[in-house]
Amino acid sequence: MPLCQVEMGKKKKNVMLPANQVDLTKVKYDPGEIEAPNLSGLWLRIFVMFIEMPFIGPVIVAYLKKPNKLQEMLRETVIPEPPMFRPEFPPQEQESGVVCLIEDGTSQDRVDSSVRCLPQYDPASASRSSGLTPSFRYWKIRDYAYSYRSRITTPVRVAEYVISAIEEFNNNKKPPTPQLVSFNAEDVRKQAAASTQRFEEGKPLSALDGIFMAIKDDIDCYPHPSKGGTIWFDEVRTVDKDAVCVSRLRSCGVIFVGKANMHEFGQGTTGNNPNNGTTRNPHNAERYTGGSSSGPAAIVASGICSAALGTDGGGSVRIPSSLCGVVGLKTTFGRTDIKGALYDGGTLEIIGPIASSVEDIMLVYAAILGASPADKLSLNPSIPCLPDLSSHHEESSILGSMRLGKYTEWFNDVFSPDISTKCEDILNLLSQTYGCKVVEVTIPELHQTRTSHLVSIGSEALAALTPHCQSGNDKKFTLDTRTNLALFRSFTASDYVAAQRLRRRVMYYHMEIFKTVDVIVTPTTGMTAPLISTRALEMGETNLKVTDHRPPLGRSYNSAFGCCMRGTAF
Repeated sequence: MPLCQVEMGKKKKNVMLPANQVDLTKVKYDPGEIEAPNLSGLWLRIFVMFIEMPFIGPVIVAYLKKPNKLQEMLRETVIPEPPMFRPEFPPQEQESGVVCLIEDGTSQDRVDSSVRCLPQYDPASASRSSGLTPSFRYWKIRDYAYSYRSRITTPVRVAEYVISAIEEFNNNKKPPTPQLVSFNAEDVRKQAAASTQRFEEGKPLSALDGIFMAIKDDIDCYPHPSKGGTIWFDEVRTVDKDAVCVSRLRSCGVIFVGKANMHEFGQGTTGNNPNNGTTRNPHNAERYTGGSSSGPAAIVASGICSAALGTDGGGSVRIPSSLCGVVGLKTTFGRTDIKGALYDGGTLEIIGPIASSVEDIMLVYAAILGASPADKLSLNPSIPCLPDLSSHHEESSILGSMRLGKYTEWFNDVFSPDISTKCEDILNLLSQTYGCKVVEVTIPELHQTRTSHLVSIGSEALAALTPHCQSGNDKKFTLDTRTNLALFRSFTASDYVAAQRLRRRVMYYHMEIFKTVDVIVTPTTGMTAPLISTRALEMGETNLKVTDHRPPLGRSYNSAFGCCMRGTAF
């Protein structure tokens, strides 16, 4: 961290250089390490009992924070930048080779536009193996749309297979691997019958008509309750209509199978949930899916649903998508309307799609995009657009012009060399096949970035949950959630402001980097899916070191991992 020390009274204070004066050529790689206990079972219960005690608890939390230098960064360092309380994006120049979407138009029209952005559909592709196994392949959304329109099958027939698979995963799998926490077979049949009738009348609503999707348990999907992975939250917050994103999908004819399992209130990245049972990785049932959108990623990876919606404030769509070998998208903040999600008042969380292919991500994204009226005023988002991939020449041209940013030391900072090797293979493939250029970049202050994020998302989560934690409800949380909330309560107002000052620095560095590259490429996670501890199934576990192992295409040891591309605002 670029610091100088100045005299302030009798003490010396650390003062950060203004971000625009930092010499990136002299920045040394220093991601920092999280020092935190890894506890589960009885030891976790005892630990939570102590950190929730008056007087004793704050002392323990302060002791745990000290080696992570939180106080040094937030309270003992002068940060010259003004705070950035909401993301601010400079005006974006419209790229070439894209198709602009009408944000205020209908979801159906945007989906139709997104279909025209894709290469011409080849029906023969539906019969070809995807290369995973001879007996398994992911059907894409356009495979279903073609089969419905051609009368090869109907949503009603597909619904019976979907219902059977869901009941198998929820009730009969050994070990148990609950993917859905709210499911009504008759409701699914009713939606499928309505979709089938539309096809029989020649009036499908869009390419998404008859497509089966799951919705994460922290996004409203009427008539299902939204519990956020708890066993009680529906008692203090009722659902009487769809979230905005869900409503947009419903207008396109999507069939909702129910609410998908998740790490309680998004307070972890493994997907562990002692309340509902822990969703297991479809590629290896002894391993986690990643979280917090564990159920959405698993049900897509299992091939049951074409897509799902999750929420993401710090990796909760991207991490499980990676560890389950599918595709997840964290949209630019404010690009989708988050109204109807449990955390709908923050500055980090978004609703994003999970699917088995980038093509399907484009179709679902087109349906759900559209900023809220408030975000249109405050964020002034650019016109939404999609890449025009309608011909092979245009696809090659778009990809060939891309500059891929790589911070080599960060790229290689992984638990298993298989991960960085496979991701390096992806970069080489893009370079050799399309002519993409790999550019070395430097990203300063990674440890400070993580601290800023922790304080920001922790404070926003605490603010969202505190009104509902009366009358003993706070004791109904799982033990790892209670551990996190104890940490979040230790953050002060000045800590939050300092975190927003750091946010402005982080945004400045990234906008400078994006002047020289189009995306920054890293492994999505630094490890493959962790093994599930038997002790963690009943009482949960807290392991912030696993959460820390940041920056999944490939598979290693029966577990998936992959590549993450971060771009500027879109």
